[in-house]
Amino acid sequence: MRLEEHPVIDFSKRRGKKVTIYFEGKPIEAYEGEPIAEALHAAGIRVLNYSTEKQRPRGLFCAIGKCSSCLMVVNGIPNTRTCITLVEDGMKIERQRGSQPLPRDYKAPKWKDAEKHYGDIIIIGGGPAGLMAGIKAAEKGAKVILMDEEPILGGQLVKQTHKFFGKREQFAGVRGIKIAEILAEEAKKNGVEIHLETSAVGIFDNNGEKLVVAIEKNKKLHEFHGKAIVVATGAMEKMIPFENNDLPGVYGAGAIQTLMNTYGIEPGKRVLIVGAGNVGVILAYQLKQAGVDVVAIVEAMPKIGAYFVHAAKVRRLGIPIYTRHTILRAEGNEKVERAVVAQIDEHWQPIPGTEKVYDVDVIALSVGLRPSIELLHQAGAQITYARELGGYVVRHDDRMETTVRGLFVAGDSSGIEEATTAMLEGKIAGLSAALLVGKAPVEAYEEIKKAQKDLEEFRSGPFGKHILDGLKKVMIND
Repeated sequence: MRLEEHPVIDFSKRRGKKVTIYFEGKPIEAYEGEPIAEALHAAGIRVLNYSTEKQRPRGLFCAIGKCSSCLMVVNGIPNTRTCITLVEDGMKIERQRGSQPLPRDYKAPKWKDAEKHYGDIIIIGGGPAGLMAGIKAAEKGAKVILMDEEPILGGQLVKQTHKFFGKREQFAGVRGIKIAEILAEEAKKNGVEIHLETSAVGIFDNNGEKLVVAIEKNKKLHEFHGKAIVVATGAMEKMIPFENNDLPGVYGAGAIQTLMNTYGIEPGKRVLIVGAGNVGVILAYQLKQAGVDVVAIVEAMPKIGAYFVHAAKVRRLGIPIYTRHTILRAEGNEKVERAVVAQIDEHWQPIPGTEKVYDVDVIALSVGLRPSIELLHQAGAQITYARELGGYVVRHDDRMETTVRGLFVAGDSSGIEEATTAMLEGKIAGLSAALLVGKAPVEAYEEIKKAQKDLEEFRSGPFGKHILDGLKKVMIND
């Protein structure tokens, strides 16, 4: 079901023209500009494929192309990531059953040499960190090329309907969806060359210059040549173990925000949220904005992790938050129909007799993110483990340069924080890269110091302590 009314977003202005796609022979109405999986979800189709070993049903989970839950056969081609592949009129889509081969009559596209692009700085990722890095480097005169595998710029910002905290210069009081528009427009105004639906697959040293190899729309090969690279690839949802956690209807919190806030699609009728950090609690409010019932939020920790202002808003809406509770299992026939939760003791074990059963069609997991460091690791950057920052992260200095000269990192790929810190890190990385390639004047050092001070202030509160503890493990001090 599609959302026709929303207190913040006018979806009628976002949707493209109507097209028809065919799901296993059945015509489905869709809109240009939306991914296949989202269009199918709007039509009530939850099962997208079946697993290889046990033929278990799988559905949308991350909605950002970073897991395999949405793989389908599209126009005869298996293993298509339908959460980031846009619909086309007449497209034929089928559920994938295990690992399917290419059709016998499939003709591989003729080999073509990669299309080559040359710039000073290559940025991988078009979210808040990547966009800010591109803007700042381009302002200093660097030729900047930015790529993102999503069809739209903004990263997580395009899902955020709430207003940001902080200083005015850090977009305090502005909704995330608006910040995404502002940054995208600023990047274009400053001449940043943008490539969407383009996935970076490797970073290489090419006779002293940097080389990024990428594929556009799974069809066209590109080479991006530059003197420095900023990796701002964000993060992906974590999973927790519970019975039937792979049932269609179990989503990462970000996938629900994508469905609801980006494409105006109702994720379900009744939702249980697992995790009472900022993301989970904000998601509860956003669901209520869209008219979706939130039955409860369960949190394994003894305290709510979200900021008080967010938690108080949700409680005023009548949504219960149960601490020291966890999910035991999902139930349903090929999709979520119920969720069973229970209280846990001080040893994190379920307490018998405390089970609660909720009739829900959506279970939203807001149990943390892990940095997307694969490209950084492949490029040879030193990796270390910092639990406080979400897991394995790349080591870097205070100018966001990694252990590989000319390779910078920013945003959630450097450690899980907030969009505000991502933008500040992007600013530092972009300016530092511009200095390295000889495009920025010495005055840029003062701008870097200002951004570093703003970062320090933002992390100075009680919620920033664990971040600072994590940074001690990551920072290169010499």
